[in-house]
Amino acid sequence: MSEPAGRMTAREAIAAVASTFDELPAPERDFPEDGPLNWSGYGASRARARERTGETESVVCGLASVEGRPCVLLSFEFGFLGGSLGQCTGDRLELAYATARERRLPLVSLIATGGSRMQEGMLALTQLQRVARQSALLKAAGLAQISVLRDPTTGGGWATLGAGADVVLALPGAQIGFAGSRVRPADADPAAYSARGQLAAGQIDAIVRKEDLRGVLAGWLTLLRAGGSEPAPPPAPFDGPGLPADGWEAVSLARAATRPRAEAYLDAYFAHRQALVGDRCGGVDPGMLCGFGLHGGRSYAYAAQTGTATRPAGYRTAARLIRLADRLGIPVLTLVDTPGAANDAAAERAGQGAAIAEAFAAVASARVPVTTLVIGEGGSGGALALTSPDRTWVTADSYFSVIAPESAAAILKRDASQVRHTATQLRLRPQDLVELGVARGVWDA
Repeated sequence: MSEPAGRMTAREAIAAVASTFDELPAPERDFPEDGPLNWSGYGASRARARERTGETESVVCGLASVEGRPCVLLSFEFGFLGGSLGQCTGDRLELAYATARERRLPLVSLIATGGSRMQEGMLALTQLQRVARQSALLKAAGLAQISVLRDPTTGGGWATLGAGADVVLALPGAQIGFAGSRVRPADADPAAYSARGQLAAGQIDAIVRKEDLRGVLAGWLTLLRAGGSEPAPPPAPFDGPGLPADGWEAVSLARAATRPRAEAYLDAYFAHRQALVGDRCGGVDPGMLCGFGLHGGRSYAYAAQTGTATRPAGYRTAARLIRLADRLGIPVLTLVDTPGAANDAAAERAGQGAAIAEAFAAVASARVPVTTLVIGEGGSGGALALTSPDRTWVTADSYFSVIAPESAAAILKRDASQVRHTATQLRLRPQDLVELGVARGVWDA
């Protein structure tokens, strides 16, 4: 049984999310009856679309409020020539972006489009460049963009307004893809063009039911506001053992199945949080939790390892999160807990080295403060890639090491009986890390 498709008119979509909506005046353009290409019958097609939908173009733009959170809101009318983008569409979109910049507001796009309008030829296609330029300007201004993918979202509308947003949501059953249904290969897997398929491929952040959409959007509009300059305080530790006596005890405590993991820390820390999912390169790592949350009334971004070997998609997702938080002025919290980066052949083929480098670069270049709490295993560079160079704390049941003690013993040609001694030599205990200056302290606040 297929999912219900997210089919709504432009006005129905606006009503589903907005508490208030004041439409922006449409820019005026001297537009020939049959368009710039003098396409026979184009004028008549536009007239029928106006009569059928009550709209004068394929997009409606305005100032809106979503449960008290102001934004610029635009909504596509698929019934108007398939929600296609023409020159007049580009005029309205440009006005919406410019208004968002002038008023310092986030922009929310409710998209349903089949792509560029053929009757306007290359002049229609170049509207994608206008949209891309406006999106880049809005990002440079430090303002957020959220897209909601309705059914269908294909072509250039998906490749600019949709995929180019900071947070990408989709309605259940929405068709999503660069290729529309009439131009895909005959043997194409339809699941790849579905909301579920795009979520599994890391291209969207969540599938949201129509009845939940207003609340989810209101949450994102709250979370993506600048969080201020104060660093995120580390999460409070859970009750646990005291400091380990030697290196192997530190490793054993960090590997204990009963030790609290990232999900428990995040749940206790944030009053409300919403997730970013996927690396936008075709991958999702369930072992990396990323998103934004409210703590003490302030917004913070988080990237948290969950005790598994981190895969390339995890590092790319974390880097995406950190870059977004930095652009929006939101401090970052990272929770480190991994035995190390995944080192299997699949990880190498997926670009593990480049992904780790991307995470290192995101942390190193962040202008907002990055706070790190090591809550379990700190396995080599795979853990260090998410670690703040100057604001790192450790819990009593954690360790951080240049390499796992078993691997160190193997490299040094020591037998298994010497692993415990090797762990102590590595000085990986929490108190060792503080003494060495790697961590500011053992966090017990």
